[in-house]
Amino acid sequence: MKKYIFIFLGFTTFLFSNEADGHSVFQKYCWGCHHQTSEAFGPSFKEIASKRSVDEIKAYIAAPEGMYEAFGYKRTVMTKLNLSEEERDAVARYILSYKGK
Repeated sequence: MKKYIFIFLGFTTFLFSNEADGHSVFQKYCWGCHHQTSEAFGPSFKEIASKRSVDEIKAYIAAPEGMYEAFGYKRTVMTKLNLSEEERDAVARYILSYKGK
């Protein structure tokens, strides 16, 4: 019986560990240009979170070349990232976790 419980727990852990983690997505794709609370090449997550909604962040990640004017920027240097919807959602929520910090 214990064997089956461990197999079940291992399987469910595997299933849920495949969900995108915002911090991991940030480290893989965003860290070179953005930092959480200080400005780097791009604005900090704290600054982004104070101005944008989750949908705006996801839209900008998906198509920065088409969104920069709508956000009031003169240009964009952000690279278009080919992230899944789940990864965009995870990193957008991670960015918003810095709102008010």
